[in-house]
Amino acid sequence: MYATRVLRQAAAHAERTPLIRFIGKRSVPEHVDHTPQPHPASPSGALPSNFGGNGNSHASFSSYRDHAQQHGPLRKTIGATNGVGSRSASQLGSVEPPKGVYFDRNQLPERFRRIPLTAAEIEAVETGGAALFG
Repeated sequence: MYATRVLRQAAAHAERTPLIRFIGKRSVPEHVDHTPQPHPASPSGALPSNFGGNGNSHASFSSYRDHAQQHGPLRKTIGATNGVGSRSASQLGSVEPPKGVYFDRNQLPERFRRIPLTAAEIEAVETGGAALFG
């Protein structure tokens, strides 16, 4: 009992040495080329012909971000004349799905719905299958 206490106290006062050792001083490379380069595995080995032009490509990340759509529009389109929130919900039309389109599996015909689980299946899942051998 006392030996454990002595070992804990010795461990608490010992100087901790990390197991990972880094070689050299931390530094940022001085010469890094930030010009756009084609991917090493690209079939043509060249950038697209319209890269940085008026096509879908952008010369900088900030110009891409101004036009990006990630999980909905970013920045400039919210509240714009044709963007998100420019029309009221009543102007958008009905929310009813067209014929043949279903929002929920329970709206499908009976033959496509899930079959309800039986009590035996629920018991097998809850016990990990152990109830089947008992």
